[in-house]
Amino acid sequence: MTNRESFWKDRRVLVTGAGGFLGSWVSKKLVDLKAVVVGLIRDRDARSYFETSGTSGRVTIVQGDLVDYALIERVLGEYEIDTCLHLGAQALVTVANRAPYTTFESNTRGTWNVLEAARKTPNVKRIVVASSDKAYGAKTRMPYNETDPLEGDNPYDLSKTCADLIAQMYHKSYGLPVTIARCGNLYGPGDLNFDRIIPGTMRSLILGERPVIRSDGSYIRDYFYIEDAVEAYLTLAERCLEQKGEAFNFGTQTPTSVLDLVREITAISGKKIRPKVLGIAKGEIKKQYLSGRKAEKLLGWKHHTSLQDALGATYHWYKGFLSEEANAGLS
Repeated sequence: MTNRESFWKDRRVLVTGAGGFLGSWVSKKLVDLKAVVVGLIRDRDARSYFETSGTSGRVTIVQGDLVDYALIERVLGEYEIDTCLHLGAQALVTVANRAPYTTFESNTRGTWNVLEAARKTPNVKRIVVASSDKAYGAKTRMPYNETDPLEGDNPYDLSKTCADLIAQMYHKSYGLPVTIARCGNLYGPGDLNFDRIIPGTMRSLILGERPVIRSDGSYIRDYFYIEDAVEAYLTLAERCLEQKGEAFNFGTQTPTSVLDLVREITAISGKKIRPKVLGIAKGEIKKQYLSGRKAEKLLGWKHHTSLQDALGATYHWYKGFLSEEANAGLS
């Protein structure tokens, strides 16, 4: 048995947002490692990776909302949770722009609910909070470093800034054993938010349609493969007690423009289809990418999957998924 397997075996873990994209993958990995996983889920979706991967049948599911403080406190105590991975959030920038109130409720109030409940529950020994590269806001100097101030100023970015700062406060004021993960743009099999550039582009190409780029294509991001992200979260949880109160950037340190990304996906598809560039994106930062030096130095963590390999695996998954969807529609 490896050190990782022995660490997680029989450990009681709460994953908030377990039915989401990241939560599905983290939950799957944890049950594979024989952890005892409780998943907090607001809405179940039969199409989600959480369901289609078979993970839902291997965890204890609690249906409820992050804004329900009493529920969270009950779950932490009743299931004797040792480790909490707080991944639940409203994760779409476009939705946040349309609905800031519900985004703040989920992302900010939801975070202080989890941390306050953990503070009052003695058996909770480790907490990892999912922040984001968006928490930094717009900067002129790249890459983002963990010592940079957090200055999100649109609805989604600000919600993550607040959640991040609240997590830091709970450690500074109460000694809560919390660490913070700030990741680049996650992608990979199972992401059904087709408003995002990678799922949307892949679906368009598979269907023989022109991919749509909302911006002018020059926006730069750090695209971070989901399996590498899972490794980052588990590593941070495992090292939480020695890194309490710390925030870590996780990504590839290889920024890519939207246009180059779409060109790479198009090449993988083997199709000669040009994207439709709209140039209408609003409320999004033009350049964002992360320094990973701290994670490499203190955690010994680095990403392993190349962009080309990860996009290839992801494209293959979407082809299968969309084919099954089409066949189900015909039956």
